[in-house]
Amino acid sequence: MKAPRADYRAITVIILSTLLLVVEHYHRIFPYKALDRAFLYLGVPLFVILVVFRDAPARYGFQLGDLKAGAILTTVGWGIAAALALLTARGGPMRQYYAPQINAPLPLLLDNALDLIGWEFLFRGFLLFALYPICGPYAILLQAVPFTIAHFGKPEIETLSCIFGGSAFGYVAWRTRSFVYPFLIHWFLATFTVLVAAGRV
Repeated sequence: MKAPRADYRAITVIILSTLLLVVEHYHRIFPYKALDRAFLYLGVPLFVILVVFRDAPARYGFQLGDLKAGAILTTVGWGIAAALALLTARGGPMRQYYAPQINAPLPLLLDNALDLIGWEFLFRGFLLFALYPICGPYAILLQAVPFTIAHFGKPEIETLSCIFGGSAFGYVAWRTRSFVYPFLIHWFLATFTVLVAAGRV
């Protein structure tokens, strides 16, 4: 059997995504971590897509995609996210980890948006859509693996759930052809979790 040709874009995306996660873990570029993530996980991949690949960002989910499906899945996702936050964030490690974030130097909505927009593009845009042509639907699960590992250091229950939640986010991105809708769901989940943990809800 003839081996399939290597896809240099997929190879580049896998290596670069791994390196970006390592750099963000060990180094600070800006005084504020959310800016590091926006730069490393959104800015750098977009530069690679445009300058190295000479490709359209829309092919990597950087578009609105299917608006109708996106609106439905986002609304359902927000409902599930609210229920999960109410169920898990009122006590124990989740409360201890997330309650202090209510005092972030930026307004909570903006802080989480800056923190997560690049995070979501890296996994549900750059990585997912680079892997899909060679892996098919397995790409939805594969992108959730580094996503889960990147949660090490957060509460155990959250990290354990990430292989499932990350796959769900991946499905939403694949279904809508856009990283925007998993970003909106994740942004709501993160924000509502902090509000619940801090006793504001």
